[in-house]
Amino acid sequence: MMHIKDEAKRCLLCADAPCSQVCKNGDPARAIRAIRFGNERLANRWIADCSDDELEAAEKACIHYDQPIRIRELVRSASCEPVKDDKPAPSLAIAFCGIPCENPFFLASSAVCTNYDMVARAFEMGWGGVFYKTICKQDIHEVSPRFDAVKEGSSFAGFRNMEQLSENPYEVDFDILRRLKQNYPSKVVVASIMGQFEEEWIELAKMAEEAGCDAVELNFSCPQMRLSGMGSDVGQDAELVTFYTAYVKRNVKIPVIPKMTPNITQINQPAMGSYFAGADAISAINTIKSVTMSPEAEVSGKQTLSGYSGRAVKPIALRFILEMTKNPIMKKIQFSGIGGIETWRDALEFILLGCRNVQVCTAVMEYGYRIIDDLLLGLQTYMAERNIAHLEDIVGEQLPNFVYPSDLDRETVVYPKIDRQRCIGCGRCYISCRDGGHQAITFDNDTRQPHINGAKCVGCHLCRLVCPSGAIGLAKRIEKKK
Repeated sequence: MMHIKDEAKRCLLCADAPCSQVCKNGDPARAIRAIRFGNERLANRWIADCSDDELEAAEKACIHYDQPIRIRELVRSASCEPVKDDKPAPSLAIAFCGIPCENPFFLASSAVCTNYDMVARAFEMGWGGVFYKTICKQDIHEVSPRFDAVKEGSSFAGFRNMEQLSENPYEVDFDILRRLKQNYPSKVVVASIMGQFEEEWIELAKMAEEAGCDAVELNFSCPQMRLSGMGSDVGQDAELVTFYTAYVKRNVKIPVIPKMTPNITQINQPAMGSYFAGADAISAINTIKSVTMSPEAEVSGKQTLSGYSGRAVKPIALRFILEMTKNPIMKKIQFSGIGGIETWRDALEFILLGCRNVQVCTAVMEYGYRIIDDLLLGLQTYMAERNIAHLEDIVGEQLPNFVYPSDLDRETVVYPKIDRQRCIGCGRCYISCRDGGHQAITFDNDTRQPHINGAKCVGCHLCRLVCPSGAIGLAKRIEKKK
């Protein structure tokens, strides 16, 4: 399966994909997209009726800049399941701050939702809601270029942006939100706002409520605001977070959702401040302050600190979510998770740690709103396989499994186990164990086979993580030898 996913990642995910244009009885591009975004077992439903001649034609039509995607091998190698439409898909509906949501997938406040047409198109495609790009009263002038990326092949491993807040006049943005809510009443419309002092926070929040917004998000976390007293400057100060949250909460009736910054050591301090001020939920995290050194990202020869997002930040985002959801003081507050969400499995991890919805930005910027198809499909399939009737039933399900390092089991060990049929004899496990582990693997150059020395192995599993073919798995957990 590993090589299948690698091949799917090579796909350019073209608009109006030429490979699918030549197939009358299927959609190879959609099948590849299913593999790419975590639904490889379901890819068959888009190519089941394709003939060999059609798949061959699809491969010839591929416009990859290097070499065509091996479409025939890809779709045939995937362990696809037959199409099953005998039971309705589980509902992904869930309430957030008392607001009914069609599904937990929202656009994050960012470049992916800056005008009416963008958000309307996303709603039409199936997104459950939007945290609209942050509205302020300041005059915003963006730089060029404003984005940079750390690449993994042709994909973003991480994404850096120097963009600030909405460039629209604030009256225009609130009119957009008013029209969105009028025209899409079943969708959740949240206004993200940022003020510079008390009166601005209150004024913008009231305008959001008057526009018919379902809730208001308080952006305490933008890492690249050029004015002091705004953005992450506020989010790092628990006292300011508390005061501004309280000011807004006293002046509006709709739910109030502070957005936390990760550019802080203890996120619980501002989070508890917002909780005690009456916040209904918390959004986390915003982007992480970062530096990339690409000359192409220079602005008139200069660089700056700015926000980092994308797949690389997901473990950090999950850490901050976990710290807040495990905080016994904040048991009654709800959470919206943000950071590196690209597939339904990513979203599921946030939900299992206590989030009732997730916000997506970077993956939409890279792949478009269309990823909602696989987000919905994957999560529904997961629920169906586990016979879960309500999404709410798994919110926070994994929290009891997280303990302090001192509480982990240190009396047993699980050794790695080599699957000889899958081993390709590359020796990567041997090299990593020799130079970065415990010298517990030997390598026979003649047979090109690695062997684990149980007397030296400590069960760290570095070998399993570096294996490119997935040939190293887990043995049974046993007591450590005394």
